[in-house]
Amino acid sequence: MTRTQGEDEGERVDLSSQPAPMLELLARIRRARPRVQCLTNTVAQTLTANVLLAIGADVSMAQHPDEAVAMSAGADALLINLGTLDAGREAALEQLLRSDFRPKGPVVIDPVFVQLSPLRMALAKRLLALPGVILKGNAAELAAMAGMIAPDVIRITTGKIDHVAAPGRTAEITAGHPLMARTTATGCALGAVIAAFASVSEDRFGAAVSALTCFGLAGEEAARRSSSPGLFPAHLVDALADLSDRSIQEKPDA
Repeated sequence: MTRTQGEDEGERVDLSSQPAPMLELLARIRRARPRVQCLTNTVAQTLTANVLLAIGADVSMAQHPDEAVAMSAGADALLINLGTLDAGREAALEQLLRSDFRPKGPVVIDPVFVQLSPLRMALAKRLLALPGVILKGNAAELAAMAGMIAPDVIRITTGKIDHVAAPGRTAEITAGHPLMARTTATGCALGAVIAAFASVSEDRFGAAVSALTCFGLAGEEAARRSSSPGLFPAHLVDALADLSDRSIQEKPDA
């Protein structure tokens, strides 16, 4: 279920029975095959690549400092995930920050455990200065960064209920399943899906809502196919690949 509140609306609107915006953006991804460059953590790389390919996007994961700027500049979207930060990826991010790099599309920043690491916090603060930023993190991560987030940054707070906030707009997404929190790298892979959706829409708030809904519905379907966390990631990838209007309409009631 998704509820949104617009700047000029007096009440929240239930969009759970209206999958058209999400499916339209998914169709655009499958037609355009946007490339998402992922500067992401080592634990998440395989699942991240697989979920991007499953929704129809292309993926690159260039991590070397000497090619980070070129590979990022030509990408349709960029994911920067600060998990398992090492010297090589730190150097790649430094190259981006010190160059005249200007992203072609949206930049999704996932500040994993930023509240525990001064190094990650310092990098996150500088990365927020990039244009077109969408910030995705859990409540603790975003709370630690509260004083440095500009008002125009789209903020996604993940949890049992996901929240999306932008100037004058908010949304709550309840789609998903508890197994998603018991599987390594699922949340990190979500950041790449958000980047792909935002790359094919001028409304990045709406794209973020659609991406979260898409991922959550796929998680629900994956849980129906497998009740164990070990098999869940493979079923999640399959569910994303199979997602369509027909699959949503035929989804069993919870």
